[in-house]
Amino acid sequence: MNTTKSTGRSFKRSRPVVKKKQVFRVRNWSEYNRSLVNRGSLTIWCDERMLASWTHSQHTGRRGSSDFYSDSAILLALSLKAVYGQTLRGTQGLLRSVLDLMGMLELPVPDYSTLCRRAQRLEVPLEDVAARGAVHLVVDSTGCKVFGEGEWKVRQHGYSKRRTWRKMHLGIDAQSGQIKAAMMTTNGVADSEVLSNMLLQVAEPIGQLSGDGGYDKRTCYTALKEREQQQGRPLKVTIPPRHGARIWRHGNTEGERLARDQNLRRIREVGRSRWKEESNYHRRSLAETGMFRHKTIFGDELSARCFNSQATEVFVRCRVLNKMTQLGMPESYLVEQS
Repeated sequence: MNTTKSTGRSFKRSRPVVKKKQVFRVRNWSEYNRSLVNRGSLTIWCDERMLASWTHSQHTGRRGSSDFYSDSAILLALSLKAVYGQTLRGTQGLLRSVLDLMGMLELPVPDYSTLCRRAQRLEVPLEDVAARGAVHLVVDSTGCKVFGEGEWKVRQHGYSKRRTWRKMHLGIDAQSGQIKAAMMTTNGVADSEVLSNMLLQVAEPIGQLSGDGGYDKRTCYTALKEREQQQGRPLKVTIPPRHGARIWRHGNTEGERLARDQNLRRIREVGRSRWKEESNYHRRSLAETGMFRHKTIFGDELSARCFNSQATEVFVRCRVLNKMTQLGMPESYLVEQS
């Protein structure tokens, strides 16, 4: 027996409890594997209305020539650029080859300079699948590098002053994995500053919102309270108050209880870990999973140099990722270990 002598007494050393890592397995592996293969398919379905409106001659009344190509044509080209990792010049050649294989030689192809110019003001719909009920929205942000050194140079010699990145803010449905809201800002914008704008992008009622401590701001709770009143149904907020947080509105104060104060009181009663399990807060990690999928498929760098073009590049990637999610997602289950 291992003992430690101190003041004439012997104490038994307690061994640390090691928790076994949970193991998950995919139930629908064959269907999910087929969906992964279909992500690289070159099969393209073009609607007749889209082909009919490939080009237009609408006059805007402003100086200069009007747009020759429709937004759908530009969006198709930029989607191919995102999926196959092409440059703008390579995208022009790829789209030309696709139209040739489809027997549509009469359709003109936008050149790379047109794609670069139109990307600065293109509106990109996410085209997510509508949820059947209330949405459990998980929000988070990550960085996308614009220009800078690689990881090896940073590890060896450190950062330089020219290293620049953008912040991509995503709101993901925890049930389906669909991206419901997306925004891009500079690296100096906090997560709490864009939450109200992200809530406006979600058309379905929100049943629960989960975010990290960066959203523990009065502006966020005010925006969530307004959303709850607009949708006419309760909205559960699972944002952990920061360590050392205090009650904003005490129980003897007039007015209804704040959701943030209720979470803080429960944390003081049962602890932070127990509160996270009770409130289903751990589903927030699905936002990080969605961002990992985004960077794994499309990379963590932006090729555009204009801010508006960079935002369009991010939105096109989110739209394509929703299309890939609709092809099929894994259904995992927990393996019971003895």
